Amino acid sequence: MMSLEQIAQQVIQILNRHKVSGYEISLSNSSGVSTAVRLGKVETLEYHLDKSLDINVYLGQAKGHASSVDLSESGILKTVESACLIAKYTQNDPFNGLAPKELMAFEVPDLDLYHPWDLDPEHSIELATRCEAQALDHTDINKSDGAEVSSYQGEGLYANSNGMMSVQKGAKHSLSCSVIAGQGKDMQTAYEYTAALDAQDLQTPEWVGAGVAKLAASKLGARSLPSQKCPVIFSPRVSSGLFSQLIGALGGSRQYKKSTFLLNSLDQLVLPSSISILEKPFAKKTIGAKAFDRDGVLKRQQYFVESGQVKSYVLSQYSANQLGLQTTANSGGVNNLIVEHSFSGDLDEMIKLMDTGLVVTELMGQGVNGTTGDYSRGAGGFWVENGKIQYPVSGITIAGNLKDMLLGIEHIGTDVDHRGNIKVGSVLVNQMTIAGETE
Repeated sequence: MMSLEQIAQQVIQILNRHKVSGYEISLSNSSGVSTAVRLGKVETLEYHLDKSLDINVYLGQAKGHASSVDLSESGILKTVESACLIAKYTQNDPFNGLAPKELMAFEVPDLDLYHPWDLDPEHSIELATRCEAQALDHTDINKSDGAEVSSYQGEGLYANSNGMMSVQKGAKHSLSCSVIAGQGKDMQTAYEYTAALDAQDLQTPEWVGAGVAKLAASKLGARSLPSQKCPVIFSPRVSSGLFSQLIGALGGSRQYKKSTFLLNSLDQLVLPSSISILEKPFAKKTIGAKAFDRDGVLKRQQYFVESGQVKSYVLSQYSANQLGLQTTANSGGVNNLIVEHSFSGDLDEMIKLMDTGLVVTELMGQGVNGTTGDYSRGAGGFWVENGKIQYPVSGITIAGNLKDMLLGIEHIGTDVDHRGNIKVGSVLVNQMTIAGETE
């Protein structure tokens, strides 16, 4: 079997025969296994073997793109010919082109992201079964949507006509469970998971099972709320979404299309001065870390927001060309985003400080307008009075505008969720509108 480097060389030879003025090649090779168990029985046991080729060719500033999962010699030839044909009949775009050679990732740092897991079917079934059994052992849990174990490992290659050819390897593993708690007609669902780059760092099946059971049971007896305005705490399970919206609003494509609520916001205050947003892509053995972006540009540590002020947009080479700026190596998104803050308390401390308000632990729907910042989503969680949780809440909608919500952040907790690409704890927003029961 040929390596990705050998396949890339084969693609380059064919491209050179077509006399293109520039090219980019992306190759990937991945494998994985996923096992799902429900009520003690195996529902699925799947193996995944995936390969893909993506090619961008440039004829002057006309660009052609083609992709294929057929990496045979004939498949590669057809893919190159398709890309060249598309470029031939595509209009010139003055903003097309490769990133500057001096920004390319010719030297790739080792980020310790590759920890393959030799997961055999028997072991995967055992892990999922133990997880679900632990959840079903809880007295309030009477149904299960199953437990799943998944493992992925792979490598990706990027090469271009500037002479760059670099490879990134990675792996990720997870164990999850979903159950239903019930008391009479009151039925509540919950989901819990553990994820890591190294299987040795996963939480135990019993931790996941016990956690999902406790979460589902805690939602029993949920009530609605009268419509009102009050403080809202976003738990770590959902708080990253606020900063995902912020980063999206700072995205280069949204800026040059003028479709963002943070248009022309460089040096503007978008968060309280105690909060900064830092990208740390070179953090070793960390979910979200990455050495270079989809343009082949070497990543770097950088602030997008510092002391509340926007310091940089989030740019690919194309969006940077559109805006007359330099790429921030974010083609494909941000990597390992850290939300820095000065508060030293966790969720419990934040609840005491809030005194009366809502803790949101789940969100439903897609009610966010990235152009206006208007925010309205279904929510569930817990009502707080006198600094203590009183009862679970469901069937409500929380609403506001992201500009006001972001500037209205009072505290960010130390209870960081490390399972995702955005590392942030609980977030207390000073005021939002809750729509619940009609009075």
